[in-house]
Amino acid sequence: MKRIISTIALSMALAAPVFAQSYAVTNGRVVTNTEAGIIDSGTVLLRDGTIVGVGSNVTIPPGTTVIDAHGGWITPGIFVPWADLGLIEVQLEGSTVDANANESPFSVALDVADGFNPASTHIPPNRIAGITRAAIFPSTGWNIFAGRGGLADTSGGADSLFETGSFVVADLSESGASTAGGSRSAAWTYLDAAFADARGYPGRFSGDHEGDALSRYDAAALVPVVRGRVPLVMYLDRAADIRRALRFQAENAPLQLIIVGGAEAWMVTDELVAANVPVLIDPIRNLPASFDRIGSTLENAQRLNDAGVTVAYTTQSADGYFNARLLTQHAGNAVAHGVPWDAAFRAITLTPAEIYGVGDRFGALASGYVGDVVVWDGDPLETMSAPTAVLVNGEPTSMTTRETELRDRYINITDDTPFAYRR
Repeated sequence: MKRIISTIALSMALAAPVFAQSYAVTNGRVVTNTEAGIIDSGTVLLRDGTIVGVGSNVTIPPGTTVIDAHGGWITPGIFVPWADLGLIEVQLEGSTVDANANESPFSVALDVADGFNPASTHIPPNRIAGITRAAIFPSTGWNIFAGRGGLADTSGGADSLFETGSFVVADLSESGASTAGGSRSAAWTYLDAAFADARGYPGRFSGDHEGDALSRYDAAALVPVVRGRVPLVMYLDRAADIRRALRFQAENAPLQLIIVGGAEAWMVTDELVAANVPVLIDPIRNLPASFDRIGSTLENAQRLNDAGVTVAYTTQSADGYFNARLLTQHAGNAVAHGVPWDAAFRAITLTPAEIYGVGDRFGALASGYVGDVVVWDGDPLETMSAPTAVLVNGEPTSMTTRETELRDRYINITDDTPFAYRR
């Protein structure tokens, strides 16, 4: 019996290298997002989807597939903290929109996991732009709650939505006030009542009784938020509304709060730092497009960073279902307006991962982290730079999309028709 067990163990040991998949991304400027900083000429070694070595003197084992950066940049994959990738194909075609449900009787219980499409045509163009992870957001419908969001990778695999029920989204801005009945007091009263329903679940719903604001199904979905296990993400721009949200958090401990928008967040930096509340902002939202955003400024990112507020960047001024790929450009604009390069890059990689509680797995190049690695032909925050290779979960992904195929098909076509017939 012992001989049989020994034989099996030996067979497994001999078979292991055959099934192990190793890659070495080398000869590039490695941005680690760790205390190691930036390694001018380094290597990232990956095995079976996980980073196992980072440095300037990493030994590359025999049989490892080498990806040469040719002197470019090697970075963690970009982590988008706000997007609706995989939920919308054509915004104006309702049958392809699963981001919201205006006619559903449910709100908090709505879950992006039920509508997310990993095969969406918009995912590959974002992936080849360096996007490897994204927080997938639902949109609000008939009340202030949009539903539950999740975290996804951009591999296109069936299991790419790797975490569900990660947060609940609510709109307490001017649009939320309109939805709730026409004023901010109506929106906050509704939120208070919803929290009371969730705190009283399930006892409050005995028999045929429903909650003051929520059905029993929505109340059950809000329970993890009320108990502090899942963050509540609030859309807020106005400084006064942010202060109200911080007061709501203090009154409803152990509530975790994340703010999206934050156009006037620079006015309340001390309060945000004291409450340890992160803010997701778009660094190029600088126009006073509404009375909520009169204090908008291109210096918002710099002021928040200098004050020590936890900040991640979004592309809120663009369409999140296909233009998340502009995130590096938005981060570059933050640098142009005073944010240090390393802080801006962190705000689109490691910081979003930390905000959503997965910063020990994603957003950095260090041993034990998941192998999301991007090779760039130049500074990733420069508009003219682009990825030359993208690895998701330690596997190289295709750099071909429908757009690149159309480009290659038509780039060299010569139009010989008379000028009057050309379009």
